[in-house]
Amino acid sequence: MQNTVNQSIMPVTTKINNNGHLEIGGCDVVELAETYGTPLYVFDEETVRKCCQQYKEAFSSYSNVSTLFASKAFMTQAICAILKDEGFGLDVVSGGEIYTASSANFPMNRCYFNGNNKSSEELELALETGIGRITVDNFFEIDLLNSIAQSKNIQVDVILRITPGIECHTHEYIQTGHLDSKFGFDLTQVDEAIELIKERCPNLNLKGLHGHIGSQIFETYVYADLVEVIVAEFARIRDKFGITLEEMNLGGGLGVQYISEDDPPSIYEIAEVILTALRQNLVKYELPEPKIVVEPGRSIVSNAGVTLYTVGSSKQVPEGKKYVAVDGGMADNPRPAMYQAKYYGVVANKANEEAAETVTIAGRYCESGDILINDAELPETEPGDIICIYCTGAYNYSMSSNYNRVPRPAGIIVHDGQSDVIIKRETYQDLISLDVIPERLKKNNCHLV
Repeated sequence: MQNTVNQSIMPVTTKINNNGHLEIGGCDVVELAETYGTPLYVFDEETVRKCCQQYKEAFSSYSNVSTLFASKAFMTQAICAILKDEGFGLDVVSGGEIYTASSANFPMNRCYFNGNNKSSEELELALETGIGRITVDNFFEIDLLNSIAQSKNIQVDVILRITPGIECHTHEYIQTGHLDSKFGFDLTQVDEAIELIKERCPNLNLKGLHGHIGSQIFETYVYADLVEVIVAEFARIRDKFGITLEEMNLGGGLGVQYISEDDPPSIYEIAEVILTALRQNLVKYELPEPKIVVEPGRSIVSNAGVTLYTVGSSKQVPEGKKYVAVDGGMADNPRPAMYQAKYYGVVANKANEEAAETVTIAGRYCESGDILINDAELPETEPGDIICIYCTGAYNYSMSSNYNRVPRPAGIIVHDGQSDVIIKRETYQDLISLDVIPERLKKNNCHLV
């Protein structure tokens, strides 16, 4: 079975050019750093498109499949344009993501709205933009959504999010399918939720169930377990309520390769496990084929993205580590500090050179834990070298911050030797653009201007 994009640390277009520099998307990475500055998020368009196409192909033997991009991984207008072009939908989790999709003229009927505490304003925006499905997460939301739908005199298609009781071997913060989770209805609560919709919510149309088991998943069997749980619920709901549900959302969560030791399954392997388990369980429970929905996020964009940094100071601890500091860190990539995530990096302007030292790549922020890579084996580094850290396309920009009042990096996309800005670099003026000094403080501090 062929490898897929999520099984490679690097973008698919990565190579070393005649200058001995790293090249991605036909663009010299060192020249990109000179042109746009660092830190810099770089996305390879071909990698994103190829991964989308692999998902489509992997599930092509099943007649009714919707592939959605979990936009929390990386959400910009440009990524919406690419996903629209590739026939994907979106899994959105906030009003901001809905607004971004709508402003990019994304077909909103291909969007599903997830989240455990959606506000009234967000639900109203979802309905106004014509969102395709709302995944209801709790009893409060059922009543709230029905009330809003009644006020607008519209019908809303919903699916119930359940906690299937399946735990994956991922970081505890990104496990979402186990029983002790903030997300979804426990299986013992499903009947009460259905009764509430049937008896008190005439503006809600129940279409199916949603089960998501986590993120950065390497075990294929958990997807078969998830299918079995959901199909069994379909059958039980049919038998008890006389309702034949039409839609089964299996979430996303397929892992990617961040470092050489990571060994995620391919997209084709996951699809085969899901479709085999589905067909077997549909026969077992005598159910018609439902629409299935999958929501990959990380596996679409993670390997497509790299981050470029410029080396500054260094420090050799006597009888200890050598620290090499770069001009970014935990504010543009919080995952090492938050999840103990591991990454692989190279010196982009010395891509042909052999490793000569083992260093710790440290960030520039005022935190001892601001470390991007421990024990990186690199050529001897000097101030001005360009460090490229791979597999930073997912959850880096989307979780970035202005910690220490540092502006967030620019983002560009590369394709066939062309580079284009998709996220402008923030400025100091941007940092203070929302600040307000109350008049009473201005009066009491006459030196303020």
